[in-house]
Amino acid sequence: MSSMTPKEIVKELDQFIIGQDKAKRAVAVALRNRWRRMQVDEKLRNEITPKNILMMGPTGVGKTEIARRLSNLAQAPFIKVEATKFTEVGYVGRDVESIIRDLIQIALSNIRDREFAKHASLARKLAEDRIIDSLMSKLKDSDELEALYNAKEPLGENQIREELRQAISQGRLDSHKVKFSVSAPQINLEMLSVPGLESLNDQMQKMMKSVGNLGAKKEQRTMTVKNALQTLKQDELEKMIDEDSLQAMAIEETEQRGIVFIDEIDKLARHGQSRSSDGEVSREGVQRDLLPLLEGSNVTTRYGTVKTDHILFVASGAFHFSKPSELIPELQGRLPIRVELDSLNADDFVRILSEPNTSLIKQYQALLAQEGLDIAFNKSAVKRIAELAHEINTNTENIGARRLHTVMECLLEEISFSACDLDTKKIEIDENLVNKQLADIVKDQD
Repeated sequence: MSSMTPKEIVKELDQFIIGQDKAKRAVAVALRNRWRRMQVDEKLRNEITPKNILMMGPTGVGKTEIARRLSNLAQAPFIKVEATKFTEVGYVGRDVESIIRDLIQIALSNIRDREFAKHASLARKLAEDRIIDSLMSKLKDSDELEALYNAKEPLGENQIREELRQAISQGRLDSHKVKFSVSAPQINLEMLSVPGLESLNDQMQKMMKSVGNLGAKKEQRTMTVKNALQTLKQDELEKMIDEDSLQAMAIEETEQRGIVFIDEIDKLARHGQSRSSDGEVSREGVQRDLLPLLEGSNVTTRYGTVKTDHILFVASGAFHFSKPSELIPELQGRLPIRVELDSLNADDFVRILSEPNTSLIKQYQALLAQEGLDIAFNKSAVKRIAELAHEINTNTENIGARRLHTVMECLLEEISFSACDLDTKKIEIDENLVNKQLADIVKDQD
């Protein structure tokens, strides 16, 4: 991400998302600004806060997909949440600070995976050494070694170990059983992970870990070499990783590079400025609870305190029945970048079906290829599929590109069902077949 310019970020997004250039430009600049900020002098750096984004547009036009692909590009801690899952403090439901607790958990998982990948080779070698030790003790003073390797002359210990290592690498000993000891699993105290008790939970976990270390608990296991290799590799990796430093890195990663995507934020708006008793007061309460996160606050987690000042928030909503102006003014002020996504037409659907690297047509072709079928779509068929999807969206509820999933599934239902029994392995989808298969669903609005 540090080497990607906004143009390069947009180019990457173009591979998966059709149109919506304004939204792509906005998120590309926001992502690049994260890198720019880290190059600024530290005194000024802390004063530069992210410019949070509000994406507005109908459902199915790419809002969530932009955020998802953005997180893959950034390789940063990313979480997507539904605004409707949260309730005002005092109501039954999740509190908004759980967003940050979940985000740091994701950051910790990402960092642990990176550290594990860094030490994977050494951990595997150490795991192999432990398996070889077990095998050596078992084979000592027995003729099993000769039976396994058909040795014609006595081998030295180092030669035997290398022979065993090679056999393990080649999978020749996968079914052979070995006995070994590993660290006993730690007691999990997740039941204490409730708001306000994270620090107590962390202290209890450390206390139990130290008590466990005093006893140096080990667990004896017997399993095949194949399974033992994975178990011992994980055990060695756990020994190499300093959990405290990982947690410190996770806090830093979350604070400086974290991205939160809040979907369906329009459901929190007051419709028509009314104050009825149908839950709208609670929705406004959720907005006020979100406000400190977006403004910058300290959130207590089981790994320490996380500052939200520099976390990037991207909110989105269809705003079918409400307007952004119906959000509370303070929340509007914390979402200064407004991007409106366009509705999709038939031409957009044609591009969505054919251009992206992971388009629906390519997905279905790959699936049916597993049955030996070669499915081809001519241009007239793709155009007709797009026209019918747009027509259904116009006459019924407009669900954007998601309508293509329904249309494509109905179109290929018979072929998918009979794929195993078809004599013809090469099938061309043309406009006539599209009209024949989809005539009924176009007429029936249900």
